[in-house]
Amino acid sequence: MNTLVTDTLTALGPFGTLALFVFLLLFAGIVLPAVWSRHAYRRNAARQTLTALADLANRLLRRVRPPQ
Repeated sequence: MNTLVTDTLTALGPFGTLALFVFLLLFAGIVLPAVWSRHAYRRNAARQTLTALADLANRLLRRVRPPQ
């Protein structure tokens, strides 16, 4: 386990490793329940959260992108 963390830090750097960790948490906590939950209310809640995060990312990226 320690070698995996060390190799990841070496390959991606600290910010890349943090981004990968955040992505994995979001994937496991939001995307998987939206797809695999048996309960409709869990799927709907995960889908709404994922949509809100995607909208937020789109608004943030619009500010960063140069105007065309």
